[in-house]
Amino acid sequence: MCLFKKCLSCFRKPGTSGSQRLSPSTEPTIHFQGQPRLPKFAVPKSYHIHLTPDLSACKFGGSVSIHLDIVADTRFIVLNAAQLSINHGSVSFSPQNYSKVFEAFKVGLVEADEILVLEFAETLPKGMGVLAIEFEGILNDKMKGFYRSTFEHNGEKKNMAVTHFEPAYARGCFPCWDEPAFKATFKITLLDVPSELVALSNMPVIEEKVNGNLKTVFYQESPIMSTYLVAVVIGLFDYVEDHTSDGIKVRVYCQVGKANEGKFALDVAVKALGFYKDYFHMPYSLPKLDMVAIPDFAAGAMENYGLVTYREAALLYDYQHSAAANKQRVATVVAHELAHQWFGNLVTMEWWTDLWLNEGFATWASYLAQDELFREWKIWTQFFDRESSQGLGLDGLAESHPIEVEINHASEIDEIFDMISYEKGASIIRMLQHYLGGQHFQNSLASYIKRHAWSNARTEDLWAALMEGCDEPVNKIMNSWTKQKGYPVVSVKMKNQTLQIEQSQFLYSGSGGNGQWIIPMTFCCGDYDSRKSFLLEKKSQTHDIKSFFSDSDKSNDPARSWIKLNVDQIGFFRVKYDQGLAAKLRYAIENNYLSATDRLGILDDSFALCMARQMSLTSLLTFMGAYRAELEHTVLSNLINITGKVGRIVADAKPELMTDIKQFFIGLFLYSAEKLGWDPKQGESHLDAMSRADAFTALAMLGHEETLDEATRRFHAFLDNRNTPLLHPGIRKAAYVAVMQKVSSSDTTGFENLLRVYRDSDLSQEKTCVLGSLASCPDQGIILEALNFALSSEVRSQDAVFGLTVHYEGREVAWKWLKDNWDSIWTTYGSGFLITHFVSSIVSPFASSEKVKEVKEFFASRTKPSITRTLKQSIEQVQINANWVHSIRKEKGLAEVVKKLAISES
Repeated sequence: MCLFKKCLSCFRKPGTSGSQRLSPSTEPTIHFQGQPRLPKFAVPKSYHIHLTPDLSACKFGGSVSIHLDIVADTRFIVLNAAQLSINHGSVSFSPQNYSKVFEAFKVGLVEADEILVLEFAETLPKGMGVLAIEFEGILNDKMKGFYRSTFEHNGEKKNMAVTHFEPAYARGCFPCWDEPAFKATFKITLLDVPSELVALSNMPVIEEKVNGNLKTVFYQESPIMSTYLVAVVIGLFDYVEDHTSDGIKVRVYCQVGKANEGKFALDVAVKALGFYKDYFHMPYSLPKLDMVAIPDFAAGAMENYGLVTYREAALLYDYQHSAAANKQRVATVVAHELAHQWFGNLVTMEWWTDLWLNEGFATWASYLAQDELFREWKIWTQFFDRESSQGLGLDGLAESHPIEVEINHASEIDEIFDMISYEKGASIIRMLQHYLGGQHFQNSLASYIKRHAWSNARTEDLWAALMEGCDEPVNKIMNSWTKQKGYPVVSVKMKNQTLQIEQSQFLYSGSGGNGQWIIPMTFCCGDYDSRKSFLLEKKSQTHDIKSFFSDSDKSNDPARSWIKLNVDQIGFFRVKYDQGLAAKLRYAIENNYLSATDRLGILDDSFALCMARQMSLTSLLTFMGAYRAELEHTVLSNLINITGKVGRIVADAKPELMTDIKQFFIGLFLYSAEKLGWDPKQGESHLDAMSRADAFTALAMLGHEETLDEATRRFHAFLDNRNTPLLHPGIRKAAYVAVMQKVSSSDTTGFENLLRVYRDSDLSQEKTCVLGSLASCPDQGIILEALNFALSSEVRSQDAVFGLTVHYEGREVAWKWLKDNWDSIWTTYGSGFLITHFVSSIVSPFASSEKVKEVKEFFASRTKPSITRTLKQSIEQVQINANWVHSIRKEKGLAEVVKKLAISES
């Protein structure tokens, strides 16, 4: 506080008053415990907020009365505000037991830090009082703060008003203490709302007063919560409704005419609330839960307490026109956001350093719920592919960050909503759950939630709860995973029936890191009944495994002599086997002796080791041949992803091998495609439906002629009749990609037909599917047209990112396009997390040191805090690709192996 007062003294000017913007030379830096945090000499307890939105003029007025506790002598009140016009004459503080009202002597806004400094002529009395402020703002089009979204009704374009406050955008709607630790209650009133519109907030409506065409809506006061969870939505909606077994009203709101598309999400929500209630030993804590589909929404969804907002594609499911993957996406997102009602809303991280306590737990818990609701989805195998593998991918970069990451400014927060906080966070939770045991883990979580309900917590609080009742040093084990970045690769060798195990930090760059972890380790020998568990606490360790092979027949039988570390991929690390062990695992994979999750993990680790130049491409391709008969959806999906990346790197390193490489890859996927067929079969599984979509899309991308011809035939039938069964939702992506493979600048018919599909559809999932296909064409002129279309007024700003994945032959076109359009892209997307997708999607695919230099030069004068980390990671990925290309060019015998693999698959 002393440092704070000293900083404030630099801009006090006796004899002046009114509102002023502080110049850069006089802006104070607010510090608290070494971080730019708001000072705590005034603590908010409750907010009474009045908002008057004008949907036609796209602006709003408002007032807020904040009940404060002044806990230290001060003449200043410091809080957050951004893009608001403060009526300085309205700013006053009324102490609870005083008749005197203290008028603000000066109102100053530190724009760079979004801090509002209120100076009073006298020291404010300690104790409770009310801070009153009136303000005005703009309903912006940036999808953050208090913003406008658009929709069509009866052919007329209309506006709705929506809030999105995470991580630090509530300050753009009303002045507040916009940090998660400053929890308070909120009582909201909306004035002059058009009578025909639905007006929602976190709590139920207690009264509506209608005056002609306008109404005033009063809401119940909320329980204590953080500002980023406050929410308001005003628009024209239909809804579907259900109740939980204990009477909680659950509704899904969507655009008029789409109510049926909300039924699947509604069913998932009701069941998930019941599941979480039982698992966490704590009921859902609000009297209602609304979920709303928003046409313009930057994130996938937002867990606002009692009023969860979603992209339409993440909430609505059309049983006739949505693919199986869309169904699972809806279930995943709904389960994730509802888990937040406990992890994040009820118990909130104290500061963004511990964001993973929100996002990692919500991600992990969403799989718990899906496993309960949809057992046939084999969701824990998918967990590795969709969560752990993604986290391992980012955390293998030197420019990664620890799970517990220091945040020095609000502008840095958006970038940590990434695969470290979500995917790695969820993965280490799962690892710890298995190590401690499911029942103990569950009971400890329930204790943690009960202890910190309606409050804030830090990572250390979770470890303390988990250590109660067990003898494990949870904090010591887990600090090695949350306080340092990266993860280990465990190298294993077999010598005289002794396993020699050694850990080192894995980095794609190949340069050695100095990290060391305490690793919950498992391995099995020859079957899954012979599992052994232990902690690897040192750099290296040996294990005598003679007892596993006491049966000499077993040790000589290739079907039973394999050894697998990290059984079922529970641990967050990679494994590198010596040649002999790897050969036995390849045999076990070919003969289907391993679980799907273990086949998946070995494949994922092999690819990562190849990219890090710890395995030759020859070895990787030979190993991939073991998966030619793979039918398990998640393994097939990972294999397809890997072939795409390998194909792009070979195109840079050895373009003359591309024909044979494609032939080999086509052979890997033809088996599954032929087994599944183009059309759904009676009684087939959800996973088979997703595999069909993936396999035929992969074959289309590889240019398989029979696939292109059949897909194009079905597409033309679809153009004539949008209800034809020939192009059901499960294969539309494959058809769209196939159409684009044949498009050229001299024949743009297919491109124009796809644009027609886009324009005709009102289904968000269909539109994003088309967008994601347009730039898959190898023609550079068409790629430029597709990119320009993504930025056009026909595409919602939130969806442009779906059009950024371009054919590898169009990388230079995309890079030039990004540079040419950077200023307008920055203006549109600014400090939100969507801007990072433009950088990573277009920069990361390059593979030359020259491009590293070029990217650095372009961004040298354009780097902002909100893209700094992403830019560094993307540049590092380019250098990794460049090193990989250089290694492949020197690899001997590669051409012969590729030719042999291509012939074997033809």
